[in-house]
This record gives sequence, C-alpha cells and structure tokens, in this order.
Amino acid sequence: MILVTGATGGLGRQTIDYLLNTTPAEKIACLVRDVSKATELVEKGVDVRQADYLDYPALVQAFQGIDKVLLVSAIAFTDRVRQHRNVIDAAKEAGVTHLFYTSIQRSTDFVMTEVTESDLATEAYLKASGLIYTILKNNFYFEGLGHLIGNEVPEAEILVPAGDGKIAFVQRTELAAATAALLTSEGHENQEYNMSGSEAYSFHDIARELSSLAGRPITYKNSELAPYIAQKVAAGFPEFVANFLAQWAVAAKHGMLAGTDDTVERLLGRKPTSLREYLKTTYFPGA
Repeated sequence: MILVTGATGGLGRQTIDYLLNTTPAEKIACLVRDVSKATELVEKGVDVRQADYLDYPALVQAFQGIDKVLLVSAIAFTDRVRQHRNVIDAAKEAGVTHLFYTSIQRSTDFVMTEVTESDLATEAYLKASGLIYTILKNNFYFEGLGHLIGNEVPEAEILVPAGDGKIAFVQRTELAAATAALLTSEGHENQEYNMSGSEAYSFHDIARELSSLAGRPITYKNSELAPYIAQKVAAGFPEFVANFLAQWAVAAKHGMLAGTDDTVERLLGRKPTSLREYLKTTYFPGA
C-alpha cells in the first residue's frame, strides 16, 4: 500500500490523482492534518489518515500497513529537519519498507538558507535509517514563475536578480505524474533522481518568448536584491516571502537549478512542457 503525505497540498494531491489512474483506490492512503479538507479523496475511496509531522505517535499509527511512503517535504520557515526525522522514524517503527523524499535539485554547492541545509540533513538521516530510500530532487515548478516575474505579461521589462542563470523548470502536474510512476514501478531502491525539465532557460529566454507571444519588445534586466525584494513587498508579499523568492533567483544565478535530466521525460514517455508552451497557456490563454 502506498501512502502520500501532504495530500491536500499541490504536489501531494496531484500525485494521488495520477496514482488513481493506475492503482485501485483501496491500495492508496494519504496523510492530512485536516480531514475536513480531504472529503473528495474520501469519496474516491482513498484511505485518509490524520497526523501532523510533529505528532510522532499519530504518525506511527497512520503508517500501519503501509509499504511505501512519499514524504512531501515540509514547508520552508518551519523546523523541517525535526518534522522529516519524525516521519522517517515513525515509518521505520510502523514497518514501512520504502520511503520516497521530495528534496530540491542542487546542480551546484550553492546553499539556500531555508531549504538546502535541511534537505542535506534529511537525506543523510534517511540514508542512515535502514529504510529503502528514493530521493527525488525536484527542480523549480513552472507554476512558481509567476511569483518571480508576476502573473501578468510585463509591459516592457522583467527585473529579477538571477543574472544569466538558468532554471530547468518542470510543470508540477508533470512532476506529479512522474512521481506516481516511480511509486508504482520497480528498480528505484536507494536511488536519487534529478526531477527537472529537459531544457534549462534563462530569464533572457523568458523575455524573448514573452516578446514573441506578446508582439512587442520585453527585455530582461538583472536586478539588485534590495529593489527586487522591495518590489515584491509592494506587490503584497510578506517580507520573509519576498526574501525567499529572491533566494530562488540568486540560486538560479549560481547555477543550482540549471542541470537537466531525462528522468521526468522517460517517466512521462514524452518531452515535458516547454517554456513557450507554458508561457502561451498561462499568460496568453485562448490566444
């Protein structure tokens, strides 16, 4: 039986949706903090179990009878290491044999304060746990691009502190489909996969594609950190979130997200969504 954590979040829920395409609902369980938010999953026959990453006894109970767990990593700005260790320890105590962990791709040694250190600590702890593991190093979601550059087509200029850095964006829905394929196939014991798009793009590329689609010049200019953060705060983001978005941009500048891999492409059986396809669908719907 497969259990997916974070089942009311984006990646967790979408992974369950793809699992339901190939796996009977009675062989799928999920972990949620608030059962009232999972009524649709209950109606589909998924075994909905309640626990919080910080509630160790509840985790042990929730993992009873489970063979594989997908641990969708805890959000930034929380004690991620403690939460992840609780899940790993509880899974081991409950008799789970195989744990999948969603980490973040690291093509360079650049450290993102909010996530890299906790990812490294979690990966090391999982490898030492005795559980069979599979580490999924996910790249930046295409769906997160709007947070970096805005959700509307820029008038003339994109300002992001990413330099000439590139990101191998991957659409979250396609990442979920690939994750479901890994969970339901064999041969992934003690493996690590970079879950990226098949091509990496710079913000120059993004500006060029937007220009083509919009029919007017749109340029990209590397921004300094302080004005970028101020711009995001002015747009309504809390300052700590604005700083976090800036971290992603700087990570791109330092090449952390630039590495491409064919794992997602192989699991999908096709090329993942391209930059132009995503921009056209998202910023020019109906065009």
